[in-house]
Amino acid sequence: MNPVLVEITRGTVVESVHRGAVAVCDAAGKLVAQWGNVEEAIYPRSAFKSLQALPLIESGAADAFRVSDEELALACASHSGETMHFERVTSWLDRIDCSEPNLACGPHLPFFEPAAHAMLRAGERPCRIHNNCSGKHTGFLTVARHLGVAVEGYERPDHPVQVLARDAIAALCDVKPSDLRLGIDGCAAPNYALPLSRLARGMARLGDTAALAADRARAAQRLTAAWRAHPLLVSGTGRACADMMAASTGRTVVKTGAEGVFTAVLPDTGLGIALKIDDGATRAAETVMAKLLTLLGVADEGAESIAKHVRPRVKNWRGDNVGERRTTAALASLKH
Repeated sequence: MNPVLVEITRGTVVESVHRGAVAVCDAAGKLVAQWGNVEEAIYPRSAFKSLQALPLIESGAADAFRVSDEELALACASHSGETMHFERVTSWLDRIDCSEPNLACGPHLPFFEPAAHAMLRAGERPCRIHNNCSGKHTGFLTVARHLGVAVEGYERPDHPVQVLARDAIAALCDVKPSDLRLGIDGCAAPNYALPLSRLARGMARLGDTAALAADRARAAQRLTAAWRAHPLLVSGTGRACADMMAASTGRTVVKTGAEGVFTAVLPDTGLGIALKIDDGATRAAETVMAKLLTLLGVADEGAESIAKHVRPRVKNWRGDNVGERRTTAALASLKH
């Protein structure tokens, strides 16, 4: 059984707990630290969009269609559907001669509540561009256009675009493509289950590209630089990912995924982090990742943008502080 990594208190009583596993790995595959079972296969969900985006650059599609660094960041994003996201994805689609109906992801309201409220007040309905994965899907469409293959069905696992994405994931994470267990993500694109330790290795290799072939190394460096430069496009206003990247001042890039998954790339140290909360709680994943960044020395726990995730207050509806969310003694240090 995985250890309890996060607890929620109310008064002096621990009211709820979250178990999970964490792998901190270098590019050679050495586990620098681990908690829980890091060899169990998990679905990374949106936490490995950066790996899915590698063929966008490697294929030559990004250069052919003048894909900007902002758009590369959107290819890695689980964005909030704010104007800054919507307008950029719309412009990118237009440039590749595609439009909203070409996106295979379904529509949902913006994650950014003010945008969602404004849409509802105006009697408007969200479209597929509001989907948090629309940047990733526009990246897939760009690769399809560049390869000259069918745009329709680009999300199918056997489509050439998805074969390239699967092979990039397998190579970076050092697994056989045939060992990747297929699942379909919330946005209708393929997702592949793999051990947490291998996911951490893949993240490390995005930051430490020394062992990669030249073209792949350049793609990883360019993608990571875009991710670093545009944290708000990768996530959104007030989101944990943007907070953590801002607090680390370029020393790390992080990415959340559904069901309590979180990853990080630390280019300066060549490390990668992958974590999974057993019960799928995003709140716990955010707290564990924030704490890990402080333990690794890339974020200051005293910084407000980190502190609000490491040890946030539990409030009642009146706004009173009635408890807190915190990591347990199991996560006290990296000497584990």
